[in-house]
Amino acid sequence: MEATKKTLRDVKIGSTVKVVKLHGEGAVKRRIMDMGITKGVEIFVRKVAPLGDPVEIMVRNYELSLRKADAEMVEVEGPADAFKA
Repeated sequence: MEATKKTLRDVKIGSTVKVVKLHGEGAVKRRIMDMGITKGVEIFVRKVAPLGDPVEIMVRNYELSLRKADAEMVEVEGPADAFKA
């Protein structure tokens, strides 16, 4: 399967993807990295709130909730079927 690059917000529930790049500047980017979201780490999307905010993920064997705005700053890649249409 061909790998597709999108943001963490585009990932379907139950899919695992790999972080390619973090966007954003300064304190925001630092906060995302402090949560364990760094280049090369795998992320499993557990659930998404009914209105799409926040997104609950598993990263480095712990659960984490991310706001939609933060999820958009995380560029990920994975199989094409891991992303919403």
